Amino acid sequence: MENLENMENLEKPVGAYDESQIQVLEGLEAVRTRPGMYIGSTDERGLHHLVYEIVDNAVDEALAGFCTEIIITLEKDGSCTVADNGRGFPVGIHPKIGRPAVEVCLTILHAGGKVGGGGYKVSGGLHGVGASVVNALSRHLQVNVYQDGKIYQQEYERGKVLYDLKVIGETDRTGTTIRFWPDVKGQDAEGAEEGIFETGAFNFDTLKVRFREMAFLNRGIRIIFRDERGENANERVFYYEGGISEFVKYINKNKESLFPEPIYISGMVDTTSVEVAMQYNDSYSENILTFVNNIHTPDGGTHMAGFSMAITRVINDYGRKHSILKANDQNLAGEDIREGLAAIVSVKLEDPQFESQTKSKLGNSEVRTIVNSLVGKQLADFLEENPQIAKVILDRCLAASRAREAARKARELTRRKTVLESGSLPGKLADCSERDPKKCEIFLVEGDSAGGSAKMGRDRHFQAILPLRGKILNVEKTRLDRVLANEEIKAMITAFGCGVGEDFDISKLRYDRIVCMTDADVDGSHIRILMLTFFYRYMRPLIEQGHVYAAQPPLYKITYQKQERYCYSDAELDKIMNEIGRDKKPEVQRYKGLGEMSAEQLWNTTMDPQRRTMLRVSVEDAIAADEIMSLLMGEKVEPRREFIEQNSKLVEDLDI
Repeated sequence: MENLENMENLEKPVGAYDESQIQVLEGLEAVRTRPGMYIGSTDERGLHHLVYEIVDNAVDEALAGFCTEIIITLEKDGSCTVADNGRGFPVGIHPKIGRPAVEVCLTILHAGGKVGGGGYKVSGGLHGVGASVVNALSRHLQVNVYQDGKIYQQEYERGKVLYDLKVIGETDRTGTTIRFWPDVKGQDAEGAEEGIFETGAFNFDTLKVRFREMAFLNRGIRIIFRDERGENANERVFYYEGGISEFVKYINKNKESLFPEPIYISGMVDTTSVEVAMQYNDSYSENILTFVNNIHTPDGGTHMAGFSMAITRVINDYGRKHSILKANDQNLAGEDIREGLAAIVSVKLEDPQFESQTKSKLGNSEVRTIVNSLVGKQLADFLEENPQIAKVILDRCLAASRAREAARKARELTRRKTVLESGSLPGKLADCSERDPKKCEIFLVEGDSAGGSAKMGRDRHFQAILPLRGKILNVEKTRLDRVLANEEIKAMITAFGCGVGEDFDISKLRYDRIVCMTDADVDGSHIRILMLTFFYRYMRPLIEQGHVYAAQPPLYKITYQKQERYCYSDAELDKIMNEIGRDKKPEVQRYKGLGEMSAEQLWNTTMDPQRRTMLRVSVEDAIAADEIMSLLMGEKVEPRREFIEQNSKLVEDLDI
């Protein structure tokens, strides 16, 4: 109780983190009533949010300089354990609440060292609600604090204390271990509360991506991720001494980098730290990821603006100074300079202000100036000291500029005119009669034969059909000017009506659902990947906002006793064959393509909203999506071969 005796002493030692720094703003009552307000949803995404909140607390300890290792374990009983070697939650009695500070942090909303109490200078948590929200949404939670040679323990049920904080042993370590059981629907005893989450199944791969990202962003932190749920335990260790420079190399691993090591820039202005790593590759798209206090900001913000301003200014100035840009040349545009650039922009500051509750865009105006100044000076110095790399960058940007001008001219030909000028739509498009885009869908159909069946079988009121001939261009290997010269791509752009690239405007989209309907074979899968690559690179909001789908045509038709049944997988075929009895020899037709189906069959199996199955295409993680697109569609052959070898066992039926 030494902390209580010294409560009035305002002189706190450096690194002090005790109960006096925990401020209380309000209670916890609303969390279980409206969980979506605090974690976004109650599906798998919200479930994972619980893990992130607890891990973020441990990372905040690392940012403060007191934690080097975090161990996350998915336990066999459905719980998750997060252990760190930081200072441990304060255990002294809170001066206002009269309860142990660890209990206050876990049971009262907006209580924590992040809410103005001085516990953390930099924190990913904007509101400091993490631990208490996790507790409120957990069926059971146990916290162990290792501090001052003792092990303290307390347990909770749906946010309510089961017993007072107690000492259960001695220890020579410090830190906190939290184990929680999410409150999942259907897991309660009869008569108990219904639960919160739709699922309690943690996704190892989804969590793995997040933890790898955290390790990249925090140089020297070791994150150990274990999955004990299956027969064979799985463990991944993430530790990157090179920090975000290694992050950039990871992003570029399936591309050809234009110079060996990323350019690294760092600095501190007052209490704001800036880290930037950047490296050009041979692709035609930019991949710049921005972070604030380890939080990914997909919509950028002032840190992204400051970075873009700096690199555009510095590269143009260098080009002028060394006569690479001639007197009558126009300045390179920002998009010219960002083409083929992979970069991480990570800032850490005391009081981040986000422009939305989802923290997707940073709003602090001073950060723009700080990033602009730091990046500007250090990048200018780097280019002067490395003239060969500087020339490679300038040549790359000049080539992008020439291609952009060619693309601008090509884009003029693909811009859709007003709806009244319907003659601008592609001739092979069979449009629908409905004019409300929210009620409309368009099927991108492989081949003229399948296109004919789809046109005859569709509901003309709300379904449009656009047949595509052959495989569209692989945009991963092509600049936008050549992309826009491709007839099939031009037809899609014109039909969608929302433009492409810098002209893209999703408010002009003519169809709410864009459905890729290709054959259920290897060629069909390849064509679908080519389409998705184009959407991802040049119309990404279509995917991000849930407008892109993949149709699921049947693989087999079983005819038995004048009845027809359709199977969409080999497993479903086996099940039906076992039901019928294989000795009865039902007729089984393996569909090689959509063109083998009649208009009626195509409608019944694949297009009828009452009976069809469609998969919505989503971008859960931009880094992983970019990685797989580059791997499957890029220039490097060896990584693609390795991927195919490693995943060949997943292919159940390969048509050659």
